[in-house]
Amino acid sequence: MFTRRTFLTTTTLAAPALFLPRAVSAKTQKQDYDPNPQVVRIRKEFEPGQLLVLPSSYYLYFVTDKRKAIRYGVGVGQAGLEFTGQAVIGVKKEWPTWRPTDEMIERSPRTYAKFKGTDYIEPGGPNNPLGARALYLFQGGRDTYIRIHGTTQPDTIGTAASNGCFRMINEHVIDLYDRVPVGTTVTVL
Repeated sequence: MFTRRTFLTTTTLAAPALFLPRAVSAKTQKQDYDPNPQVVRIRKEFEPGQLLVLPSSYYLYFVTDKRKAIRYGVGVGQAGLEFTGQAVIGVKKEWPTWRPTDEMIERSPRTYAKFKGTDYIEPGGPNNPLGARALYLFQGGRDTYIRIHGTTQPDTIGTAASNGCFRMINEHVIDLYDRVPVGTTVTVL
């Protein structure tokens, strides 16, 4: 006889992932993770034209129509450096220049040694950590220093490796850059 106990036992043995908490290991997430842009369905409360970032799943969504979005893979901020809330794209730049913040230099002095005590700014180009494009997030008219940008480290997409920004594969950020204007709302949950 098929009982509730039999069902629960066989289901648990056959598909343990169904009963795991939301926070699963990065290794498990990586197996099914696809950073490539895909058209997906989205909840109806999100308005066309806005960006939605879900750091826990490493995806950014550009809402194109009611219940439809283009999903892109992203890298997100390391533990303690996560950005959440709502912002707007205040500036867009192609091949942006870059300089780490003072806090970044203080946290990782070896990594950012060439910037310590100087005014050096990394020129735009293929070796710049911001990659091919950058979308600068603002709140209340002020720069948050958080960016949606390309990267020279595409292997970090789908991980929490940044200093708070949202990294994308260069070809993907170019596609997004061409789709969204300055003033676009960005919601990070």
